[in-house]
Amino acid sequence: MRRSTFACALLLALSAPALAQTPPKAAAPVPAPAPTVHEQIDALFARLAAAKDSDETEGIVGVLDRLQLQSGSDTSDLLMQRAVATMEQGNYPVSLSLLDAIVDLNPDWAEGWNKRATARYLAGDTKGAVADIAQTLARDPRHLGALAGLGMILEDSGQEDQALRAYQRALAIAPHWKPVLEAEARVKAALAGQAL
Repeated sequence: MRRSTFACALLLALSAPALAQTPPKAAAPVPAPAPTVHEQIDALFARLAAAKDSDETEGIVGVLDRLQLQSGSDTSDLLMQRAVATMEQGNYPVSLSLLDAIVDLNPDWAEGWNKRATARYLAGDTKGAVADIAQTLARDPRHLGALAGLGMILEDSGQEDQALRAYQRALAIAPHWKPVLEAEARVKAALAGQAL
């Protein structure tokens, strides 16, 4: 018994200097918080300005579109999913009803206004669509979908000068966005034909 007590004491005494010399473990680094949706969107706009071609631009615009569908409200996001689904089915009255609720619940969310502009346009309410695009751009002046939609509506109504300005605003943000580059070229050609 004495022998085992002595052996334990000896082991403890011999290991104490080794334990004392072991540096304390550093605390694990705390990971940086994930960027917010707004921070991600800002970073994507910076990437758009530096994009090298239309393929890269299309990819970035696609990610932007998905991020802009995130309102920060589970209720608004669920209503938006349903509004988009009914809009895709051509059921514009139901889609507009849902989008009205979104705009009432979350009036600062630019995408709520933008999707309602789309639904109004598809339902034949061009004046309402333009009003909602104005609301979208008041909340997010960089909203590419709103700028392109405004250009399209203005072009369709024969207002090529104003359509060209809307397309050029979009291209100032996304210089290689192919659908808008094509629309700009089409409007420029129409304007050149009118000048003859």
